[in-house]
Amino acid sequence: MFAGCDHFIFYFMTFENLNIIAPITQALKQKGYVEPTPIQEKAILHLLKGSDVFGTAQTGTGKTAAFAIPILQRLYNSGKGNNSGIRALVLAPTRELAIQISESFSDYSKGLKLRHTVIYGGVSQNPQTTILRKGIDILIATPGRLLDLMNQGFISLNSIEIFILDEADRMLDMGFAPDIKRIIARLPAERQTGFFTATIPNEIRALADSLLNKPVKVNVAPVSAPAEMVSQSVYYVEKADKRAMLQQVFASEEIETALIFTRTKHGADKVTRELNKLGISAAAIHGNKSQQARQKALQGFKNRSVKVLVATDIASRGIDVDKLSHVINFELPEVPETYVHRIGRTGRAGEAGTAISFCASEERGSLKDINKLLPRSIEVKRMNGFVASAPAAQAGMDVQAEAVQHRNRMPRPSGGNHRPFQRKRW
Repeated sequence: MFAGCDHFIFYFMTFENLNIIAPITQALKQKGYVEPTPIQEKAILHLLKGSDVFGTAQTGTGKTAAFAIPILQRLYNSGKGNNSGIRALVLAPTRELAIQISESFSDYSKGLKLRHTVIYGGVSQNPQTTILRKGIDILIATPGRLLDLMNQGFISLNSIEIFILDEADRMLDMGFAPDIKRIIARLPAERQTGFFTATIPNEIRALADSLLNKPVKVNVAPVSAPAEMVSQSVYYVEKADKRAMLQQVFASEEIETALIFTRTKHGADKVTRELNKLGISAAAIHGNKSQQARQKALQGFKNRSVKVLVATDIASRGIDVDKLSHVINFELPEVPETYVHRIGRTGRAGEAGTAISFCASEERGSLKDINKLLPRSIEVKRMNGFVASAPAAQAGMDVQAEAVQHRNRMPRPSGGNHRPFQRKRW
């Protein structure tokens, strides 16, 4: 507000305001994108100038476009052809995310004579190497397959002008640190680097320091802050009763689509089978699934032929579905920040979302750590027919009491009433 002003002009940032070239803005308009997200507005500007960027942003904030658009524009404006070698490299932790990034490049590059491809493990390398031989400008890759093809002589990184490390925190969580260091050692010293992460532990800071040259820091949201539009609740329930509890949740909640997290691949398969027995269309996605099976499950989830996707944390990275109504933590994560990543899949783009967690006695320590991370503790709910054991119930009270000592509790949302339920074993 400016004193003495009777009229105000509201300024809306557009991609044209960021000096994005016409072919890209036209492609963005075809996708319905007019106004950049905060991460796009901040990162695109600096990446177009050639600066290194250290970006901190949660899942679903639009950071793929934040680096894809500058890459396309800078390579296009340079006037070089794909005979110059691979000029931009985007490194992603999972096959799903790599494919998704590649699809974004396809969407934004219409009208540009730039070639890109994606490589990942779990499938034959022959189709990938065939494309590589023809010459490309932009390569999207997972670390393992990239190193394999580099060692076989199919890929050289000598011409890389722009390097993007996406989901850096997940890279380290998955044990890719040695692979990343090997790849970095093969990159030209003179290059532009974009570094994107959702959290900044000490290991991430050290990696960023080794990669970036006088970076511009872009932080669009508090680190580890959950989505504001997500309603969070937790039920205390013993491990043996979790599947029955899940059945009741589906009976009492209006669930349009749900992403359910389990700790193990076996657990994901088991929950999927039980849901299908109940007539609820569900599919599992985890590392033991073939690439074809994972893509089929993900596509079914996106087109709503599959109502529920059951996933492990590693496999879920890269899942980006609009209007996801529920995230259910069948098992709590051991790393508190992972909880934020999980529930951040819902409550996007102004849409309300619901996050429901189950906490068994042996998980009470994990819940305590999660509540310490959050600005407000998770609301505890109870359901007819389910009574937590004394240790679990006491743990819940302890968690609540500790949280109250440090911060005010959020008023409990209305609702939460559930129909009586006669427990049934699955």
